[in-house]
This record gives sequence, structure tokens and C-alpha cells, in this order.
Amino acid sequence: MRDFVFYNPTRIIFGRGVLAQAGGQAAAFGSKAMLVSGKGSLKRLGVYQNVFQSLRQDGIEVIEHEGVQPNPILSHVRQGVALAQKNGIEVIVALGGGSVIDSAKAIAAGALAGHDVWGFFKGKKSIREALPVIALPTVAGSGSESNNGMVLGNEATGQKIGIGNRHLFPKIAILDPTVTFSVPPSTTAFGAVDAFSHLLEFYLFREESFSPLQDHYSAGLMQTLMAAGETALATPLDYQSRAELMWASSLALNGISSAGLGRVGFPCHLIEHSLSALHNIPHGAGLAAILPGVLAYMARKDPARLAIFAAQVFGLLEDDQQLLAQKGILLFTEWLRKIAAPTSLADLNLSKKDIPALASNTRAQARLWRLSEYPPEIVEAILWECL
Repeated sequence: MRDFVFYNPTRIIFGRGVLAQAGGQAAAFGSKAMLVSGKGSLKRLGVYQNVFQSLRQDGIEVIEHEGVQPNPILSHVRQGVALAQKNGIEVIVALGGGSVIDSAKAIAAGALAGHDVWGFFKGKKSIREALPVIALPTVAGSGSESNNGMVLGNEATGQKIGIGNRHLFPKIAILDPTVTFSVPPSTTAFGAVDAFSHLLEFYLFREESFSPLQDHYSAGLMQTLMAAGETALATPLDYQSRAELMWASSLALNGISSAGLGRVGFPCHLIEHSLSALHNIPHGAGLAAILPGVLAYMARKDPARLAIFAAQVFGLLEDDQQLLAQKGILLFTEWLRKIAAPTSLADLNLSKKDIPALASNTRAQARLWRLSEYPPEIVEAILWECL
């Protein structure tokens, strides 16, 4: 295990009906809040009104900023920054999935900056402060409610970039599994895939080869995500499976799974960001489509690590490491099909003609993440495995 510093200041409030605490928690940070949300489904379900009312009951003036897209975009964040500055916003409340929470983080940082918010994503400016964010996730998957990362797309340049900064940790995350009861099946499935990928990438792409504690931690969460995901899809109102999905998703990317692993890579997310940026594909769907191909590519380079994955996650036994790795990939792909997730670029109506542009588009993100081992030509070779 390598030396590390673990830091996560987000306070978690978890359970049935806890969204009613939004007002009381937000009031500790100010009397003017911006409520960031998506495109309206939460209003139809009454969730939005309940949170809005909670804020108002605690004497908070609420400025609404709706309309976050599933792949969040810069122009909407810029509007939010201007709105926050104009109204003297003191706290940002994010109600929605990972895209909403990421947009809220970008607004929180941009509102206190003296420059355009995209400067952070270009790596030209550092985040030195941000408004406090309270995250109320309504989808299990991204883990953005309890980490310091955010992802944003620039519709003008065709880039989708993810960055991290210690000022981006939400102050509080309020997690109520019951609000995920009504999300579409595809949203449940893609969220489970996203969280699974967070764990899988750190499990496979890291400096430290010996870390049994971290291996068992991540393998256990991966097993939980698969089992709970299947149960939640079969029985959408099952509280326990929804609770396990929501908590496992937070644990997958809150800093614990990567602790002690040294330098870690995020190549699947690197490639998927280009899929989302250029083709507006749901993030979890893009990950599902490339993961079998990425694993196949890696199995030829490092079958031993894939064999450990197959043994720990799927309980397989086999003396031949290459064969064991292939069996693990097959079982993982079968799970993706079981939850109706794509398993190839063809499932997304993409073909070999799309590969050069996708590979080239990864260049800026690879530079920011210091993934020099994934130049466009290597990404292109990986994408060929994903057809």
C-alpha cells in the first residue's frame, strides 16, 4: 500500500424522508439559496415542491435555476453563475442526478471567480473558493454528492471535461433512497454501471499491485452494485436494494477506493467523455458500451490482473489466467445485457468511421488527467475492441 492522504469533509444524512431537512441544513450557510435542478420530472413527482417548501419554511429566499441536461453544458452553468452573482446567493442546493450536482459545483466555483468558469476546465485557472453546496441526489450512480469532482461539456468546442478540487466537496449530502423509486429503468441501470466503473478503473489501473484490503473493498462494492441493481430493476419499490445502490455509489468514488493505490488511471471515463461530448450519449450507457472492449484490450496486456478480477468479483476458479480473464469478461458482459445496457459501440449506432474523431477528442482530458499513456492512437486501438 502506498502513502496517501484521505480527506472527505462531506457530511452524509441518509434515510427515508431526510430531504425534509434541506431547509434546516441550508439555513446554516445563509438566507439566500439557489435551487439547481433538471427538466421537470421531480416537479411531477412532488419532490421538487417538497424541497422548495422546506427551504422557504426555514426563511430562505430561493432563486430557481432549472433545466440542467443529462450531459451538463457550459452555457447553462454560465447562466447560473450570472444569476448567483446578481442575487447575492450564499448557498447552492442541488436537487437531481450527477449532472445537476456537477452543474451546482461549477456555479458555486464560478460565482466567486473573477473570470469565466470554463477557465477552470481548461486548466488555466485554479479554484480558490466556492459557495457551499448541499447535494440532494435523486439518482444513484455518479457519487458526485460526496466527492470533489465535477464534469462539464462545452457545446461550442465539443469537449466534455472533468476536474477536481478540494473546494468542490459538498458541505452536506442528503440521501433519501425513496426518491429513486420512480427513476426510469435505464437510469437505474446506467447509474449502477457508472458506479461499477468508478471501482473497476481504480481496481485495474493503478501503481500499487499489492493492496488486498482495497481489492476486497472494491470487489465487495461491485458485487453489491450488480445484485442490488438487478433487484431494483425487478422490484423498483424495494427500499433495501435502492438504499444499497445509493450508498454503494457514494462509497465508490468518495476517495476510499483509490486510497493507497498510488497513481490511478481513469481511461474508461476518459474515452466515455468523448462519446458523451460528440454524440450526447447518457454517461452510463457510454461506459457500458466500451467496458467489455476495454477489458478485452487489457486482458491481452495484463491477464493476471483481469484474472484476479474474475476470481474476486465472480468467484471463478481456473489455472489458466488468460482463460480466467476471458470468463470474467464474459460474465460481466452478460450482467450488462441482463440489465439492458449496451455492450458495444454498435449498440449505440456508432461504427468504425466514428473512432478517429472520438480518439482525437480525448486529447484535452488526457492532458488534464496526466494520462500520457493514452494518446489518441492508443485510444483508437481500444475503441476498435469496442465495436
